[in-house]
Amino acid sequence: MPPPPERYTEPMRVYAFDDDLGDLSPLTDLRSSFEVRTGAMTALERLTAVVGGDRLVELLVPDRLAAITAATHGHPVNDRPRGTEAVLLVNGRWVLPDRALLSLGPGQALVEEESSGIMAACVPASDIDAVLAGDASGLKPRVVEGRQLLSKPWHVRAIRDEAIRRDLGHLTGLPDGPFCATIDPSASVHASAVLETDQGHIVIAAGATVRPGAIIIGPAYVGPGSTVVDNAVIRGPTAIGPMCKVGGEIAGTIFQGYANKAHHGFLGDSWVGAWVNLGAGTVNSNLLNTYGEIVAQAPGGHSESTGEQFLGAVIGDHVKTAINTRIMAGAIVGTGTMWAATAPMTGWVEAFTWATDKGTSRYGYDKFVETARAMMARRDVEPTDGYLARLKNLWREAYATTESLQQRLLRVLAKSDVPLGYADLVCDARICEDRETAMRVVLKCLQQRRIVAKRGDESMSEGDWEMLLDNTVAEDRDSPNRVVLSTP
Repeated sequence: MPPPPERYTEPMRVYAFDDDLGDLSPLTDLRSSFEVRTGAMTALERLTAVVGGDRLVELLVPDRLAAITAATHGHPVNDRPRGTEAVLLVNGRWVLPDRALLSLGPGQALVEEESSGIMAACVPASDIDAVLAGDASGLKPRVVEGRQLLSKPWHVRAIRDEAIRRDLGHLTGLPDGPFCATIDPSASVHASAVLETDQGHIVIAAGATVRPGAIIIGPAYVGPGSTVVDNAVIRGPTAIGPMCKVGGEIAGTIFQGYANKAHHGFLGDSWVGAWVNLGAGTVNSNLLNTYGEIVAQAPGGHSESTGEQFLGAVIGDHVKTAINTRIMAGAIVGTGTMWAATAPMTGWVEAFTWATDKGTSRYGYDKFVETARAMMARRDVEPTDGYLARLKNLWREAYATTESLQQRLLRVLAKSDVPLGYADLVCDARICEDRETAMRVVLKCLQQRRIVAKRGDESMSEGDWEMLLDNTVAEDRDSPNRVVLSTP
C-alpha cells in the first residue's frame, strides 16, 4: 500500500464495509455484517449516529449480497470513488463504532489487538481493496484492546451486554441513568403489564404491543410493531427487533426481527434470525451441568471453546421448530432448517436440514420457498428477486458439502428397493469439489447401505466410477449397460 497524501479535502465520504472475513454464518447468510442486530441497534445504525444523521453512510459489500443490501437500504451500495479522493472506511464487524474513528488522519487506522483486523481506516480511494482484504501495511495503526470485531457466531453473546446498554442509553438520551421505561406514543402497554427498570432501561418502540400480564425486566428493547404476548416473562439484557411476536420465558436474547416465539418454553442467551418460528414448548439449554465453558462449532470449522459459561443457540434465518423441540447449549443452527425430531438440536446443524424421527435429509428448495413465502406474507412482505436468488445460492452451497451429499445419497438409496438409474447419484457426486471427494462419498454411501452397483451384468470398477464422475462416458438410461443399484 503506497503512503497516503499528507492532507485530504473535506468532507470525506464514509463507507461501512463488509470485509467477508470471519466465520459468521448463519448471521450473515442473508445480510451484511453491519446489518446484524447485536443489540437494540445494528452496527450501521450506530455508525450513522456517530457520524451524524445528516451524513450519508455508503456501503461496500460482497457481490453476492449487493442486491439484497440495496433493496433494504436507501444507501448507495458498491459505488466506489476513484483516484486519491479521501474515504473513511468502517468495518461492519466493528459492533460498537465510536467517535475515535472521526479523529483518524490520512493513513491512520484503528486495529483490533487480538486479530490485527482493521476496524476503521482513513485512506485514498485507490486503497479500498487493500483495506477490504485486511491489508494494514503502510497504515499507521492505533491498537485497540479487547474484542471489537465479530469473527464467530457466538461473539454476539460476548458483545451483547455492552451493546444493549449503549443502545438503550442512546435511545433514551440517558446513557448514565437513571433507568427508566420509554414508551412510544403509538405503542400499547396493558395496565397489568409490569416494566421493571431496577437494572436497566426499557424501550418500547413505535407500534409495539405489550399484552396483559407480561413482565419485562430491563435492560430490554421491544422493536417497532413487535408484540409481547400475555403473561410472557422477558428478562434483560434482551433486544427484540421489529415485527416479532414473543412469549414464554426469554432471557438475554437478541431477535433480528420478523420472528415468532409466541408460546411457552425457555429461550436464553441466544440470537434468533429473521423469519424464524419456534413451536410451542421449544426450549434451549444455556448452561452446562458442569458450569464449564461451552463448546461450539462455526460452520466448516472445528469445535472450540467459546469462552462463555452462558450460551444458548445461534439460530439462522427461516428456521422452523416443531413443538417441544430441544436445543442444546452452543448449537449453531443453519439457515432454512426444519426440525421436527425428538432428538435435540446440537452442535452445528447444517443449513436446509430437514429433520424428523425418520432421519435427516435436505429441505427441498421449492418446498422451502413455499414455506418462506407463506410466513413472509403474514407480515405483508414479498421477497425480492435478489433475495430469492441469494436463498437459491445458499441452498446450492449447502447442498454441495460432502456431509450434505452423504445425507442426500442415503435418502435416495434408502427408498430404492428396485434397480435405480445412476443419474441422481452421479450428478449429485459431481457437486463435490473434486473427483476424489466424490468417489469417497459415493463408495462410502454404497457401503453403508450394502448397495451393489453394476454396469450391465458386471460390478462397477473404480475406473467405471471415474469415467462417470468425469463425464467421459455418455450414459443412456435405456441402455442395457447402464449403471443400476440394488440391494443383495
